Amino acid sequence: MTLPPYESLPSYVVRVAEDAADREACFAVRKEVFVVEQGVPQDIEYDAYDADADAVHVLAVRGDGVPLGTGRLLYGEAAAAKTGGDPAVGSLGRLAVAKAARGLGVGAALVRAIEDAARERGLSAVDLHAQTHALGFYERLGYVAYGAEFPDAGIPHRAMRRVI
Repeated sequence: MTLPPYESLPSYVVRVAEDAADREACFAVRKEVFVVEQGVPQDIEYDAYDADADAVHVLAVRGDGVPLGTGRLLYGEAAAAKTGGDPAVGSLGRLAVAKAARGLGVGAALVRAIEDAARERGLSAVDLHAQTHALGFYERLGYVAYGAEFPDAGIPHRAMRRVI
């Protein structure tokens, strides 16, 4: 998907993905960012959690309906393997913003929407696995890195957490 330069993008909204069309829009952004740009194999980009009842997908959409970004919150059993088994901690993942929409605050708005969804589900913290180049972005949003660096899809990551 090709968007005009971000300077000319109209306003956008961030909302929970409600239906199959919204989820397909989320997957299209993820494919553009992770599979095409970063070279993540498509067969590991999409997983069983994408259809899990304990997953909330959020979507940033331009005024004319073009998807700009997405992210996913796992909670309950779906999050347990990623958060050390603590039922009060959700897992933020698959955060992706289309290249032309970067620098508009879309990523931060998606993170805040995921945190709102976590609070609505009674969670007290959110964990994530950040690509190391994005550590500063998450730190500015209040996340704290912990543990050693590790590879995921061949890309260096660090675990991070924010109490919400």
